[in-house]
Amino acid sequence: MKTVVFIGYGAMAQTVHRLLPQGVRLGGVVVPSAAVAEIKNKLDASVEVVSAIAELQLEPDLVVEMAGQAGLKEHAGAVLERCWRLAVISVGALADADLLDSLQRVAEQHQAQIQLLPGAVAGMDGLRAARTLGLEQVTEQGRKPPTGWKGSDAEQQGELDTLTEATVFFTGTAREAAQLFPANANVAATIGLAGIGMDATQVQLIADPAVQRNTHTIYAKGDFGEMTVQMKGIALADNPKTSTLAALSAVRACRELALS
Repeated sequence: MKTVVFIGYGAMAQTVHRLLPQGVRLGGVVVPSAAVAEIKNKLDASVEVVSAIAELQLEPDLVVEMAGQAGLKEHAGAVLERCWRLAVISVGALADADLLDSLQRVAEQHQAQIQLLPGAVAGMDGLRAARTLGLEQVTEQGRKPPTGWKGSDAEQQGELDTLTEATVFFTGTAREAAQLFPANANVAATIGLAGIGMDATQVQLIADPAVQRNTHTIYAKGDFGEMTVQMKGIALADNPKTSTLAALSAVRACRELALS
């Protein structure tokens, strides 16, 4: 039996917990101190619920981060210092070059592994393979209904509720997109890290009243040929801001653990 620890226990983590494959058990959960008592009441007594990695008594086979950028920044270093394997959903946090460099150094020093989960997009295996011969161009277009951009910098571009046609409100690099638009951060950063880097990957973000689903279209060109991948995602029922595919990418990591 393999043991996993979750950093975070929101809608995504609860979905992953429900879908854990045979041969994998949830051994611990790391959540903010104010939430410890509440989460303990939701889980079996055999699951450790703590507010810091140092409080865990077990030795997990895998730690899965599903706590947002703040949770990754707070706990990732402590996971890697213990030589534990870390699977990351909040890849957008790595748009901070200093954080990325720091985690890479800690991982190398302690011979720990960081696994970047593909999250809400597909085709990352192909993109990583394609860069072997060199990539000339990688772009991503993120298209959401106007309500999907509420609370973001897109609101500075005009009244989202009154849009009658597709409107481009951002064009720039994946790093800029990840830093300016947290709701799109993980997608932009994941594509950038898988391909030609966050500063070379171009991103266009669109508010489109004609679409119902969040749509990500990736285009890559290089010596391998050309590739276009499009994902029209369905959100989790318990959290409309979270992609179902993102949760399933964490489930896949647990399934691969069970088979290892």
